[in-house]
Amino acid sequence: MMTTLTFDAPADPILERRRRIQSVASASLRRRKNYSRVAIGVCWVFLAVAIVPLIGVVAYVVIKGLPAWNADFFTQVTEPEGIPGGGVWNAIVGTAVIGAIATAVAVPVGLLCGLFLAESDGRIAGAIRFTADVMTGVPSITIGIFGYIAIVKNTGHYSGLAGAFAIGIIMLPVIMRAGETAIRGVPFHLNEAALALGARRATVARRVVVPAAMPGIITGVLLAVARGLGETAPLLLTIFGNQYLQWNPTKPMEALPLVIYNYSSQPYADLVQVAWGAALLLMVVVLVLSIGSRVLAAVLQREKR
Repeated sequence: MMTTLTFDAPADPILERRRRIQSVASASLRRRKNYSRVAIGVCWVFLAVAIVPLIGVVAYVVIKGLPAWNADFFTQVTEPEGIPGGGVWNAIVGTAVIGAIATAVAVPVGLLCGLFLAESDGRIAGAIRFTADVMTGVPSITIGIFGYIAIVKNTGHYSGLAGAFAIGIIMLPVIMRAGETAIRGVPFHLNEAALALGARRATVARRVVVPAAMPGIITGVLLAVARGLGETAPLLLTIFGNQYLQWNPTKPMEALPLVIYNYSSQPYADLVQVAWGAALLLMVVVLVLSIGSRVLAAVLQREKR
């Protein structure tokens, strides 16, 4: 009589480890789902804590500033204390001129520096990057003092150019860092493909890298412009203010932040109303630039795909 011996095959350690992991994950699934719900709820609570004050400020400015908006508000210049009426047309022109000059200078310089930072990791690039980070956190009043010393004291008078100089310094590090981040986000194989075809590095940067990074660049530029237009302290020390319409940037000019600062503390109700209207106008401009930058970047990103 013959007996047959049977041997159990050894279990696969990988499969056994996978079964143990799956059993542990199944046992803790409900607990992990509860933790996830609690974490999501906490995030929603903090989101509400952050949004509710913002909505409250926006609503309050709209309620207080909207009654000041009429045809004269957008077409007339500011009036002296005690004279009713007037508008902020001179401040709108001054803000537009100062912002245009600052943007025209800061954008090319900032993008060139951002391209250099994206293409280089040496000591010079590290020093420039560190300087840009420090400048981003410098108080705006310090930039205003620098603009006053560098431009106003040397020229002997206040001017829109001095204000544009100070605003441009505030915008420059934002554009630099945004440009560097956008350019670094371009896939490196595009660079390699263009270089393999015999293109020079300058041509690759101009024809390939910058167009591919354009959504991020535009977003950074518009956010920098929005920040620069809302600054008050640099303008207090550089443009002086002007109750008359002035297009010449070499002369003292008016600006919306300056109108808000000067008129909000006046004892005249009509001037306080003008300040609220100017605050609403400036808030709308900043919101349009901020939201528009996101929308434009999304549209360009979708077209690129």
